Amino acid sequence: MGVINTAVDVAFRVYTYLLIIRILISWVRHNPYQPVIRFIYEITDPYLNLFRKIVPPFGMLDLSPILALFALQLLEWLVHQVLYLFRLY
Repeated sequence: MGVINTAVDVAFRVYTYLLIIRILISWVRHNPYQPVIRFIYEITDPYLNLFRKIVPPFGMLDLSPILALFALQLLEWLVHQVLYLFRLY
């Protein structure tokens, strides 16, 4: 496994974990001014907002993170296909 492939894997895995943590944080009461939580919100909100425009919340239920996680997995697959195509895998 090449260095580029490993870096892509790690980057997508870290962002996926940040999205999952962001989703879990939204279910519990938290201090939005806490630096770690602010960091997670600042990193994940721009990406999630793209999908909130596509899938508006249904009352208290926000389905956009499901679509966002699916799109992130699809993007990871596409990046790996491009890397394989150019033999950078």
